[in-house]
Amino acid sequence: MEPDLSKFKENYKTKYLVDEYERLSGECADAQSMLGDDAEMNAMAQTDIDALQTQMKDLVTKMEYILKEDVVAEEKPRELIFEVRAGVGGEEAAIFARDLALMYERFVATKGWGWKVVDISESDMGAYKEASYEITGTNAYDTLKWEMGVHRIQRIPATEKSGRIHTSTASVLVLPIRKKTTVVINQSDLDMQYTRSGGAGGQNVNKVETAVHLFHKPTGIHVHCSVERSQLKNREKAMSILSAKLEQLHAEEESKKNADARSSIGSGDRSEKIRTYNVPQNRVTDHRIKESWHNIDGIMGGDIGTMLDTISERATSGEMGTAEEEE
Repeated sequence: MEPDLSKFKENYKTKYLVDEYERLSGECADAQSMLGDDAEMNAMAQTDIDALQTQMKDLVTKMEYILKEDVVAEEKPRELIFEVRAGVGGEEAAIFARDLALMYERFVATKGWGWKVVDISESDMGAYKEASYEITGTNAYDTLKWEMGVHRIQRIPATEKSGRIHTSTASVLVLPIRKKTTVVINQSDLDMQYTRSGGAGGQNVNKVETAVHLFHKPTGIHVHCSVERSQLKNREKAMSILSAKLEQLHAEEESKKNADARSSIGSGDRSEKIRTYNVPQNRVTDHRIKESWHNIDGIMGGDIGTMLDTISERATSGEMGTAEEEE
């Protein structure tokens, strides 16, 4: 019985294998047509038929494997957009956002994943009002997805003369970049502008408008991308980020419609206050699992693997509670 090749023809990774399968199938049909009354000829033809059918079977196995890997890749995307944004606390919040970005960058380096700046908006003092990165690596999304939410720090700022402890916040957003998206973006809903990229990058940065700024009118979402040297690549990257943000927005809306589903596990909503970094007490507490870690200097230095593993295990087993809502 011939396999259904239609699903393989739709995938560019397997289409060329379908062509090879059909070629072998034709040769197999020719060999079968040679079967007749001559026993010696039949034996030779049957040897060819068996060899061709084995090759065809191997091709089908290979194509099935490729499609299966694509499904796994879709469920566990290797690319994600990681954003850190300053919240409450003025310049101290921007400094905290920068500290968080550096913490994650150091952690990503220990995992051997790719880390690329997409865009950074700095404060007057060089801290981060908002920073976006592209992270690429196996299991990167599964590892980092529970980091989404509001992070809070309690410490004495370097500029504080009276020694008062300040509380500042920064939010983290983790968006998987999927190969397939259910979001439909109408060009009429977009306002697209091109500007010159800032920062290092040579003459191209200064003279050519390669940076892309997208504004999605229905939702008010802004996306700025200046990481690539060409306008086209920045546009493609900005569109993929916009798609990811729209997917996340849809997921949050669905989560709010099904509030009961959030009773046993955090939803990952960006408004959830998930963690507090208490510098004077040398303690980091994740509010969803009610667990704390010490050695805050090591944690801020990127040593967060144990913490992330614990959170992931608790989430997978359904033991993670909901976080506090950020006011």
